[in-house]
Amino acid sequence: MSQPRASLNPLPSLIFSSRWLQLPLYLGLIAAQGVYVFLFLKELLHLIQDAASLSEQGIMLIVLGLIDVVMISNLLVMVIVGGYETFVSRLRLEGHPDQPEWLSHVNASVLKVKLAMAIIGISSIHLLKTFIEAGQLGLPLCTQELTAAAALCTKATATGVMWQTIIHCVFILSAIGIAWTDKLMTGVSAKREHEAHH
Repeated sequence: MSQPRASLNPLPSLIFSSRWLQLPLYLGLIAAQGVYVFLFLKELLHLIQDAASLSEQGIMLIVLGLIDVVMISNLLVMVIVGGYETFVSRLRLEGHPDQPEWLSHVNASVLKVKLAMAIIGISSIHLLKTFIEAGQLGLPLCTQELTAAAALCTKATATGVMWQTIIHCVFILSAIGIAWTDKLMTGVSAKREHEAHH
């Protein structure tokens, strides 16, 4: 038999209800997901139409761009579904055949680690694209005139490649720090529970 819900005083009720102000934010992210679907289809059409004229490197860069869009879309799903479930309201997906496996044990800490790993994945794709373009270092930087003339040029600079690598390493260190902190906090909580039972 379920226990009756305790009625909240007006002020706590108002503060607790303020979580629904996040709903438009999640709906906005769903709209952003739709934009990414459009971008993916546009890039895919470009790849199919120009496949015969594109170089192997050009095809690889477009495919990496498609993977990048997919990974950002996955990140959006994690934020929308996990954030709503954690901070707004239960989705009540228990028993649903399509319930994500990670959603059954999601909390703010798990969500932070998953988001950090997703960001590292996205950063890796960008870094890989930069390394592919880095083979053209030393060529003049692309301008509208050079692009229009189909001349050899590059968008990458040695300084840009260096800073992108440093930022990627910072992302990795941040994710390790978040996971380590989460492990410490989980260990402290487990220890307190163990001591409380004895």
